[in-house]
Amino acid sequence: MPSSKSVTFILIFINAVALVTSKSTIEPCTNSDSCNALLAYTLYTDLKVSEVASLFQIDPIALLTTNAIDISYPDVENHILPSQLFLKIPITCSCVDGIRKSVSTHYKTRPSDTLSSIADSIYAGLVSADQIKEANSIDDPSVLDVGQSLVVPLPCTCFNGTDNSLPAIYLSYVVKEVDTLAAIAARYETTLTDLMNVNAMGSAAIKAGDILAVPLPGNIYRGVVNRVMCYCHFPLWVLFGGDYFCLYMLANLVIL
Repeated sequence: MPSSKSVTFILIFINAVALVTSKSTIEPCTNSDSCNALLAYTLYTDLKVSEVASLFQIDPIALLTTNAIDISYPDVENHILPSQLFLKIPITCSCVDGIRKSVSTHYKTRPSDTLSSIADSIYAGLVSADQIKEANSIDDPSVLDVGQSLVVPLPCTCFNGTDNSLPAIYLSYVVKEVDTLAAIAARYETTLTDLMNVNAMGSAAIKAGDILAVPLPGNIYRGVVNRVMCYCHFPLWVLFGGDYFCLYMLANLVIL
């Protein structure tokens, strides 16, 4: 859980579907500092490395190294990543309007876009249509101009960069239908108790669409990237637990 010096955080409820609400862990803040954070993102379609990086306005090489993918592969930025591939997206988490979030992502609308499709499909539930509407002061969400640039506010937490007084980086994770809190804790090598404490949960009940803050050990995370980034090549994707992962990355993570 965050250190005792961390500011108390709250849970905010966001309307997702009529009569259904999704929870998102929000960290209040009072200063202008920032931290590194991660988003858990699943590709909605086949995309080039450069296209994924453009969606979040991040450096393609940073995207690849964060996910332990070989950056020496020829023409690496134009290689295609398969639909349903799970990625960790590195972002800067800032203090905006009294809460932690990232507002550096901008999306240019296309002819078939709606706020719901942008939120639920393109950004995989990391943001809601209402949040995009509010961030861009949109009066009529049914009218979007093609080529319109929209601010996409994305969830993130810092918690002083620690978890139980140890270095940590926080991953914003969108819960899927098949998820349980225990399975998420096991997947990210933390405990059920720690995950509940970090997210101020009174019970382990979760539902699809909830956004959890998942602590990843900062030193171990960097070590994993350093050890396996040179061994993962693009053709070696495997389906694992409903997501695609790099085969060599999985092998090295097991060894660790």
